[in-house]
Amino acid sequence: MWVNLALPLRKIIRMSTFEDLNLSNQLIYGIQDLGFSSPTPIQEQSFSVIMSGKDMVGIAQTGTGKTLAYTLPILQQLKFSKQVSPRVLILVPTRELVVQVVENIEAFAKYTSSRVCGIYGGANINTQRQAVAQGCDILVATPGRLYDLCLDHTVKLRDIKKLVIDEVDVMLDLGFRFQITNILELVPPKRQNIMFSATMTEDVAKLIEDFFITPVKVSIAVSGTPLANIEQTAYEVENFYTKVNLLLYLLKDKMLYNKVLIFVSNKRSADRLFEAMKAVFGSEIAVIHSNKTQNYRLRSIDQFDEGKNRILISTDVMARGIDLEMVSHVINFDTPTYPENYIHRIGRTGRAKQKGKSILLFTKREEESKVAIEELMDYSIPMLDFPNEVKISEELAPEERPINTEPNNSHRASDGEEGGGAFHEKLEKNKKVNLGGSYKRTIAKKYKKPLTRGDKNVAKRIKKRK
Repeated sequence: MWVNLALPLRKIIRMSTFEDLNLSNQLIYGIQDLGFSSPTPIQEQSFSVIMSGKDMVGIAQTGTGKTLAYTLPILQQLKFSKQVSPRVLILVPTRELVVQVVENIEAFAKYTSSRVCGIYGGANINTQRQAVAQGCDILVATPGRLYDLCLDHTVKLRDIKKLVIDEVDVMLDLGFRFQITNILELVPPKRQNIMFSATMTEDVAKLIEDFFITPVKVSIAVSGTPLANIEQTAYEVENFYTKVNLLLYLLKDKMLYNKVLIFVSNKRSADRLFEAMKAVFGSEIAVIHSNKTQNYRLRSIDQFDEGKNRILISTDVMARGIDLEMVSHVINFDTPTYPENYIHRIGRTGRAKQKGKSILLFTKREEESKVAIEELMDYSIPMLDFPNEVKISEELAPEERPINTEPNNSHRASDGEEGGGAFHEKLEKNKKVNLGGSYKRTIAKKYKKPLTRGDKNVAKRIKKRK
């Protein structure tokens, strides 16, 4: 059962500053240090619900400030304690998001006594065991690593009072259903459940039905609504390497394209695009995907965020949750198969009321996916004319090349034709079949069944009958 309080909450007069939320002075100081002045709609509407202790489901687009939306009320209610086991558990889908959430909480709670710890896969598990053993109030984790540490009793969830599941739809898509379900069984039944998602899928609804108690739904925007502060455009392009040529042409303008995030569908395409563009842009460009080491991924994100790298190529590992400052352009090098992923990708720009731009590159094969995106958004992406200066490449990527069926190969068996035997008849000596030793054949012939050579009585019976 749902309790939808989103509409009544919208009628409340908008609070102008964080001071209107009656936060503690310590939290106000932390927020002021970060330069925040007014809460976003999701932060404002979530605050009273989370403070009330009711279960809550927040539906909001990426880039709307969901992390601060659940962090502020949790920190406001978190009292000083020396206990080792955590009282608040925050589950997120990726390693990068764990690092980001931990850094955000540490910044918000700079003037408080709250302790926060992050654990995730791809890092030394013994180091994380030691960090957890020292004690923390808030534990931020990916489901896989948390479940591993729960199994060996390093992490104990018996004192969890608040459970936050952020980007739950991504976690279910990544195959964490088993770990999430088991973690929900390990935490105490008396707890507050807080969930944030950009999309409400059937899997998410089933999880809510099984584990939440009359949750309050706070919905800010329908997933698929195009972000108003992002200017969207699209180019129809011939093939992969023509897309490369178009990017090389566009990104020469360093003033306009000062911080560009390029999304590709898979790791192979990411590496192929990086190699094709590296010769032109050199140290200006970096690539990130799941095959890269954790340190490399974090370093690439930091260098891009700080402006040391102007161009960053990424798979969808970064499309959700990662907060990057002042991204001027998001370029979809390929068209996402799932329309929702397009929304999450372009949400990396136009954050915090800043203006942003997105460019979609699509081929004839990807046109159907583009139409699905436009139907989801109920918005037609404006088309741009392909520049005459850009060369149309005849080179094709491996996945674009036609499959060679060899129709004229005379040595290839035709469809339905059965394979033949040997090229020549066997010699007479090779036609013989091994029937076993003569002893076994003699026994089988006389007694109608084979007897073992080790039976001493067999030889005696045969000798007598002879």
